[in-house]
Amino acid sequence: MRLWVEVFPILGWLKNYQRQTFISDLMAGVIVAILLIPQSMAYAILAGLPPEYGLYASILPLFIYSLLGSSRSLAVGPVAIASLMVNTSISQIAPQGGAEYLNAAINLSLLVGLILLFLRCIRLGGIVNFISHSVLTGFTSAAAIIIALSQVKHILGLDLARAERIDQSLVDISTHLTDTNVATALLSLVAFIILWYCKNTLCKQLIKLKCPQALAEPISKAGPMFALLMGSIAVWYFHLDQASAVKTVGMIPQGLPHFQAIHIDIELWKQLITPALLIALIGFLESVSVGTALASKKQERINPNKELVAIGMANIGSAFSGTYPVAGGFGRSMVNYSAGAQTTIASAISAILVAITVAFFTPLFYYLPKAVLGAIIVMAVIPLINIAAFKECWRFNKADALTLAVTFFLVLFTGVEVGILSGIAISIALLIYRSSQPHIAIVGRVGNSEHFRNINRHDVTTDSSTLALRVDESLYFANTRFVEEFILQQCADNKSIKHVIIICTAVNFIDASALETLENLIINLRDEGVRLHLAEVKGPVMDQLNSTHFIKRLSPGNIYFTTDQAMREIAGI
Repeated sequence: MRLWVEVFPILGWLKNYQRQTFISDLMAGVIVAILLIPQSMAYAILAGLPPEYGLYASILPLFIYSLLGSSRSLAVGPVAIASLMVNTSISQIAPQGGAEYLNAAINLSLLVGLILLFLRCIRLGGIVNFISHSVLTGFTSAAAIIIALSQVKHILGLDLARAERIDQSLVDISTHLTDTNVATALLSLVAFIILWYCKNTLCKQLIKLKCPQALAEPISKAGPMFALLMGSIAVWYFHLDQASAVKTVGMIPQGLPHFQAIHIDIELWKQLITPALLIALIGFLESVSVGTALASKKQERINPNKELVAIGMANIGSAFSGTYPVAGGFGRSMVNYSAGAQTTIASAISAILVAITVAFFTPLFYYLPKAVLGAIIVMAVIPLINIAAFKECWRFNKADALTLAVTFFLVLFTGVEVGILSGIAISIALLIYRSSQPHIAIVGRVGNSEHFRNINRHDVTTDSSTLALRVDESLYFANTRFVEEFILQQCADNKSIKHVIIICTAVNFIDASALETLENLIINLRDEGVRLHLAEVKGPVMDQLNSTHFIKRLSPGNIYFTTDQAMREIAGI
């Protein structure tokens, strides 16, 4: 039984499942479904697919995650960022609206799922750590702007071709602005007002009317459904689709998605592997970040390795449902949490309700204006634009601010893939640069204590014949030459130095290049009449050194447990 619980966390929660828990999950599932239905259709259009494929991506993937996921509150489904990345990557391969485009989206889902499962197999979930916060912030802010601009044609009723760059989008919008469909623009304006009112005011007013906060907050999140109903009723009642040429979703096929064989094309996979990897990493990072944040509110923990499996299998389920990649959405997850979700049963309920909608009620969406879906997308991505983050980064670390800015502008003007890959490359380059020139502090004794501190920051005493320094970084090929040159320069500038002590409190490992440099340093210093000593070497590092001939070259007597011991023995005390 324990093995089954390990594979399916839901079984562990069902042991103590009670009626009140089910009621909470039922309410959360219903409210998330109300939000998910219009959002999923909107995100499918953003991905370049018919709206029903967003609904299909909200059934089996959600159900799979409810069985395998370790987060009680995470709501999986179509998300804005992944939808944009799907659009930008597949549009370069196949024209929208065709069978080739859909086949590429299905293969992309399968690839994303397989990549996540592969990362789990090799226990490499930590690879997302290479996407720094500044890169992610710059990417999401730029992506949000791109997404918002891509919806202007729906919001204003313009007939615009897909633009490759933001400057092209701005030029196209400005030149066609006079072609704005007034009825469409008015519908969009009303939709924006409804969405803004529900997000900022409705909750407070419901609470004033004695509505419980636990119910008022989730209801206020159902703004997209209210906007959907308003738009559909207006188009139907005033015949705006015929009288004013308001574009609607039109006929959505009724019935559940069918399991289908996936046409695998190796050449297509070669073209999709890079965007699939990026979608997998960003989707997983977003999912784990949201899941961790929500779990901490309940003093719980999620298991990132289980999340790799759960989200990976959800994407494979999406592929076999004939639709595009999914991830954990921040907005929906917050609604799920606020609505009182206790277990992933809430996600299963949401999936069932979406399935019922697809099976029986899709004709009701015939009059749904695309303008409302565009407004829903814009309101969903506006919070992702984080200008304040750049100011904070600039004050704290200008290199991180530069990374954020470069990623932001490259995503805007060169494309999503080039932008984020460049941001990741810059982050790694900065990491290597920083560690290649580690902070080295020359230290002295604080009074008569056993504490040693930086001579530039504290009032300390030093011995002119002994150079004690602390290297605040592990020693490896990128920085070992810098450390060697620093020590040799200090000895050359001060001929009275007879002993050099390297304090290794911050050294967690030493690679082969660093070991060779240390061996050469022993010889070079010895030729100058200077002896090298090590102090405060960590156990794992000492195990490394003991497995080599380095200890014999250094001599065992030159390694000390503490810096104080080294200083006293060298001084003969």
